[in-house]
Amino acid sequence: MMEAKKHKLTENDSSESVEGICSYWVPRKKRRCKMTANKGSPFCGAHAPASTLDEISGEDSCKERVPCPLDPKHTVFKRKLAKHLTICNARDQQSTLPYIIKNINSGENLPDSTDSAKLRELKLHEVPDEEFYAVIETIENLYAELIDSTITEAHSTHESLKEELSRDDYGQNTLRQLHQSSSLLGILESDQQITNDTSYVEFGAGKGQLSYHLATELDERHMTGSQVILIDRMSLRHKKDNKVTNRDLVKRIRADIGDLKLSALPELKKTQRTVAFSKHLCGEATDLTLRCIQSNAVDGSPPVDYVLIALCCHHRCSWQSYVGRPFLQERGIGPRQFAILIKMASWAVCGTGLSRERRRAMEQAEKQEQPEENTQRLSREERERFGLQCKRLLDWGRLEYIRSQGYEASLKFYVPKDVTLENVVLVAKRDTSKKLNS
Repeated sequence: MMEAKKHKLTENDSSESVEGICSYWVPRKKRRCKMTANKGSPFCGAHAPASTLDEISGEDSCKERVPCPLDPKHTVFKRKLAKHLTICNARDQQSTLPYIIKNINSGENLPDSTDSAKLRELKLHEVPDEEFYAVIETIENLYAELIDSTITEAHSTHESLKEELSRDDYGQNTLRQLHQSSSLLGILESDQQITNDTSYVEFGAGKGQLSYHLATELDERHMTGSQVILIDRMSLRHKKDNKVTNRDLVKRIRADIGDLKLSALPELKKTQRTVAFSKHLCGEATDLTLRCIQSNAVDGSPPVDYVLIALCCHHRCSWQSYVGRPFLQERGIGPRQFAILIKMASWAVCGTGLSRERRRAMEQAEKQEQPEENTQRLSREERERFGLQCKRLLDWGRLEYIRSQGYEASLKFYVPKDVTLENVVLVAKRDTSKKLNS
């Protein structure tokens, strides 16, 4: 039997108020902060407000705290600000490592950075009707011409995860992650990519669940000539790769993908082949990764042999880093249309497209038999359909890019929609019959 659902906490719920633990409510995570509170304060150092009375002395002990200039989500004592700026995790860190080169994969430096910043603040309801419907017509035409019915299903499972997937004590989110990992490993298996003497590089590895399962499989097959390299810019706790039995099989590298020169990684020289993969690369991180992969070929190093990237969070793409920019420009889509397009892309996965507060207000209005006026220009079904078309159009631009670099590439549905709406993966294999472009 499934476990009973846990009580959902609210900001006013005092059941989680624990002595010695920070009392700050984290809206994004819908729970209280778990950090230790400062002595004499109900808050930790990161969440102490600008002015808080010390419970013991009654003095204004935090009057000198100011928001950190690098990341205003946390505060710091003003008298310690200079020192804090040298150690803050949000600081722009310089590196002497040979594989870290600032912005090497970030795309061209565009002169209209001010205009780009304004476009990021663009609101869809502010777009005139004529322009709004013109963008939709362009999307519909390109989708019908290039993409419709070309994406095939590649639902797969991997034997190593069948037992975990059959457990009935896992929650929905855990099972969803396992389904995704199982399918991606299944695609690697069916494409004969789980081999010895191969470096597997996971971009945006996070806590490393996918790498953990892959490394465990390599260990069980005694493929000790292979290795799994995890790339992530964050230093996370509770990393799954720390639980790999054979620690020699895995190595974690802390680096921003935009700054990573893949050909300079000394670990890749230990093997003959390289496979790049990812389960969650938000928005422009996918474009940075595709450039990072290509940097190997540009440097004359052995190029990446195989690419498997699950695509998601298209609303976080940027005009500067997007690799399919020439593809869109040839079809009359410039920076402004791109800004509209990526905002429309969020329609595919955001349900009603309304905030929780707005939905709650509408539900309350319905109970009172006072239906609210619909201010949307499209129905919910239309928004979801156009949102999906926007996503696929952005993915198609990436497909065109990687094909131009000498790869046989395609888009696949790798899990059903009831597992996740972000269910498309980019699969690319180096075409040895073609010479890679420089």
